[in-house]
Amino acid sequence: MKLILFGPPGAGKGTQAVKLQEELHLPHISTGDIFRYHIKHETDLGKKVKAILASGELVSDDVVVELVVNELGQEKYKNGYILDGFPRTVPQAEALDAYLSEHGTSVDHFLILTVPEEELIKRILSRGQGREDDTEEMVKNRLNVYHEETKPVMDHYQKQGLVKEIDGVGTIDEIFGRLLDAVR
Repeated sequence: MKLILFGPPGAGKGTQAVKLQEELHLPHISTGDIFRYHIKHETDLGKKVKAILASGELVSDDVVVELVVNELGQEKYKNGYILDGFPRTVPQAEALDAYLSEHGTSVDHFLILTVPEEELIKRILSRGQGREDDTEEMVKNRLNVYHEETKPVMDHYQKQGLVKEIDGVGTIDEIFGRLLDAVR
């Protein structure tokens, strides 16, 4: 099963991805983890990403796709995976679709956690670890970026009939149950 777990910042994707990974016995792929791995191990891709980030630029779709496709080529992903944080743009989604098509497969599920914006802001601001930019103004800005740049990815998969909206409000276990119901 090839599953994309999607939603705005604060929706609980990371928490739910770990639970899905354990229940479905599928590896969880986080683009952030891939970036950190390549940077830490100073691979050619890692050096490229580190230089881009150090310059204050965003990592281009081409580089992100290269990192993810490189990762998906590993044997441990042959029976499926949970993608978290990818694709973030329509060009990334199109590149993923093309890669999967070349390998005779496709995305099985696109699950989006829906949470009211007020709840997202509350969750992000109450997180203990917090980010430096976790002020209400910055959180609202991140949510605007999500709506403008990332939400169109949902429309891309909606055209393929793959989108299942999951109510992301409730206990962790309630939300997890809804996600499991959607993939079974």
